[in-house]
Amino acid sequence: MKLIECPRDAMQGLPEFIPTATKTAYLNTLLKVGFDTLDFGSFVSPKAIPQLRDTAEVLAGLDLSATKTKLLAIVANLRGAETAAQHPEISYLGFPLSVSETFQRRNTNQTTAEALADVATMHELCERTGKTLVTYLSMGFGNPYGDAWSPEVVTDFTQQLAALGIHIVALSDTIGASTAATIAPLFSALIPAFPAIEFGAHLHTTPTTWHEKVSAAYQAGCRRFDGAIGGFGGCPMAADELTGNMATENLLAFLAENGLDSGLDSAAFAQARAAATGVFAFH
Repeated sequence: MKLIECPRDAMQGLPEFIPTATKTAYLNTLLKVGFDTLDFGSFVSPKAIPQLRDTAEVLAGLDLSATKTKLLAIVANLRGAETAAQHPEISYLGFPLSVSETFQRRNTNQTTAEALADVATMHELCERTGKTLVTYLSMGFGNPYGDAWSPEVVTDFTQQLAALGIHIVALSDTIGASTAATIAPLFSALIPAFPAIEFGAHLHTTPTTWHEKVSAAYQAGCRRFDGAIGGFGGCPMAADELTGNMATENLLAFLAENGLDSGLDSAAFAQARAAATGVFAFH
């Protein structure tokens, strides 16, 4: 099972700016844990997400000399993708493609058709620069806008991504709308239908619903999970204020419960968890 730690998602909505040195120190602690991938920052407009305006400076301060963890940066447009692609330390670019037309316009100021065209160009850019594009299907389990959603809609989006040659697709529960009853059928249908794609789960959850969500995705064949220590972060549009990122601790508990090895350094994880408490204590 691949564990993707997402401090970027945990930090991005915080109103008080976290000093660059604090961010860098925290990320360096995470790099010692052994995660498959670290979603560390975002090359987007500083006006849109001021918290991440220092991503390039943070990247320059990361110690990558003794880590197996790969770096992922989120981008919102071609300009951001081109900037991120200039950094050889970054392995993955992540782009949010929304199943909801309304959310695509709100998130990246595009139609979904325009975003899909950008995905094609970003994929070509990644191929040229030795990187891999991770496409997040945001609002992948439903949306609050009344836009059409069904397993067939998600399958249609995935088909278009498969035709472009996209290798990684993460179904993203942007507002915590998913349930075991929606998660299981989606992964059960998509994973065998698109064997060339690695599917991931970026789930948002309340403290009481995490287990059923992880179990449903895992039992349906998903082996790539995003999490954030402490469950920090999440979408500000979620109706329930307790809805946040999937807590990494819960993912580890699920693995332990099922006799599965996380592959993480437990001592380093404990240090990272303690460090997270300090980083997010006043937010």
